[in-house]
Amino acid sequence: MGLVTKAIILISMVVCLVSVADAISGQATIFNPPYAPSTCFGSQDKGVMVSKAHSGLFANGSACGRRYRVRCISGTNKAIRDACKGNSVDVVIVDRCDMCSVNQLELSEEAFEKIARVELGRVNVEYEQC
Repeated sequence: MGLVTKAIILISMVVCLVSVADAISGQATIFNPPYAPSTCFGSQDKGVMVSKAHSGLFANGSACGRRYRVRCISGTNKAIRDACKGNSVDVVIVDRCDMCSVNQLELSEEAFEKIARVELGRVNVEYEQC
C-alpha cells in the first residue's frame, strides 16, 4: 500500500473517531425498508446504512448526505443489560423523521441491528458527525 493511501486511511480514521466530549446523547429507533424514495435523494438508492434525523438536526435538508457515527450506550429499560452489541455504525442522513423527538435518530433496520438488539426497538445512543 502506498504512502498516500496510508495517509488517506489514517486521516479518515482520525476524522471519524468518536469523542465522548463532542458526542450528542439521544435515542435511536428503527425504520423498515424500503429506504427509497427519500426526501434527500428521491429514488436514488443510498444503501442500507441510512438514517432519518429529527427536525432540528435535519435543518430543512442541510443534513442530507451527512455521515454520523452512532454508538448504543444502553437500553431504554435499564434492567436489560445486554441491549447494546458494543459496536458503532456509520449512517448517512437520507430523510427527516417527523415523529422523532429532539436528538433522536431513526436508523434503518440493518444499521440498528449492528449496534443493538432489534427486538428492543429503541435504545440510548451517542452520535457524532464524521
